[in-house]
Amino acid sequence: MKQWTLGVIGGSGLYELDGLRHRERLRIESPWGEPSDELIAGELEGVRLVFLPRHGRGHRIPPGELNARANIDVLKRAGCTDLLSVSAVGSLREDLPPGTFVVVDQYIDRTVSRPASFFGSGLVAHVSMADPVCPRLSAAAADAARTAGAPTVEGGTYLAMEGPQFSTRAESHLYRSWGCSVIGMTAMPEARLAREAELPYANVCMVTDYDCWREATAHVEVTNVLEVLLSNADTARQMIAALALGLPDARPPSPIDTGLDQAVITDPALWAPELVEKLAAICPRKFRPAGGA
Repeated sequence: MKQWTLGVIGGSGLYELDGLRHRERLRIESPWGEPSDELIAGELEGVRLVFLPRHGRGHRIPPGELNARANIDVLKRAGCTDLLSVSAVGSLREDLPPGTFVVVDQYIDRTVSRPASFFGSGLVAHVSMADPVCPRLSAAAADAARTAGAPTVEGGTYLAMEGPQFSTRAESHLYRSWGCSVIGMTAMPEARLAREAELPYANVCMVTDYDCWREATAHVEVTNVLEVLLSNADTARQMIAALALGLPDARPPSPIDTGLDQAVITDPALWAPELVEKLAAICPRKFRPAGGA
């Protein structure tokens, strides 16, 4: 087995993974609440893989009600070393038509009602989000997407909106003026929380439609999106298999693995015990419940 344990968060249309050997369901409890669904663990191309459908099987959970903290927490508890997020998005650029896979490297967060940190009163931390994705995993994911036959673009800015409604036309034009590439509802605060959990994170965005800025195209309807989703999801499965196959046997350390070392600002003598206990899985070398070894 390779040294990696790859967590995969499947977005709209990607609710199951095929081809896993030694497949098992994992129900892991989290002090942050209920995750979206059970985890599916197994082996794919020599890599241990742990899969979580972001919206739950059958797409039961809307974007604003996703418990991103619980999702990231259970993936960390399951032993994941790296996270691949697969998302369905709208395009804000003419040169990113439906069917394109965009491996984004920046975000603008316009969500408003979602818990965005594992930290808080009693234990304060400030992680750097200047470069919010892992360049190593992102490059590997882009290569895998090309191997799977997807038109692939490396780099781009993801506008995270609250939803669940799609954008107004004025909003869509505004986001284009900001230089955004794609628009979606789920990558934030997911990417923030992955960084706090010291998990290298890559986000492959599957374009399903042009957002409503494009006058020559009808405005976004779910029925149109679903048609492209099915095709994109099949390609995404092939991409994940190609990514697992292409990962080297050894996993060199990443700077993200120890990102909390310089982030925690609260005096350890004043750490809130109840928050330390909740953080024990996020960074076990730093946060141990009272009486822990």
